[in-house]
Amino acid sequence: MNKVTRRNFIAAAGASGLLTACGNGVESTGGQKIDARVDSALDFLYTNYPDTRDLASKASGTLVMPLVTEAGFGFGGAYGRGALRINDITVDYYSTAAATFGFQIGAQQYAHALFFMTEEALSDFRRSPGWSAGADVRYAVASDGGSLGIDTTTVLSPVIAVVFGQAGLIAGATIEGTKYTRILP
Repeated sequence: MNKVTRRNFIAAAGASGLLTACGNGVESTGGQKIDARVDSALDFLYTNYPDTRDLASKASGTLVMPLVTEAGFGFGGAYGRGALRINDITVDYYSTAAATFGFQIGAQQYAHALFFMTEEALSDFRRSPGWSAGADVRYAVASDGGSLGIDTTTVLSPVIAVVFGQAGLIAGATIEGTKYTRILP
């Protein structure tokens, strides 16, 4: 059982302040701003990883988080806002949040998209009051040539995640353990 000490409290407050200081660029919960950022993120994704266009056309729906900010110093977290699109139309807005603990220091920003490859996976996501990314999410990894490592196993997965546009000082980005919650724009 973890005991709350002054040192742990100060470390958590510092990580929280670091995350806040980074800001994820979403100053408003307004749907128009989120949609504009989602459009921009999708343009970047489709231009740099053309395979994702085909992936999107086969998906029942796509959740796009155009900018997620992650920071940590012992304790850490990540936060961002995005939109769920079905047939290229925004149907809901979501926030994403994650908390971390362990050896970490730094900050980064990245975008990610979740491609729901089955109606059942999309329906489970939409019905959930707070859906967490776990073992059912398969990652499509970008290669140097701008294509994604999508094989038969990946395509048969109910949810495919693509993390892109990374910038910052923390190595790697993963969405495992990230919680998604529907928000009002």
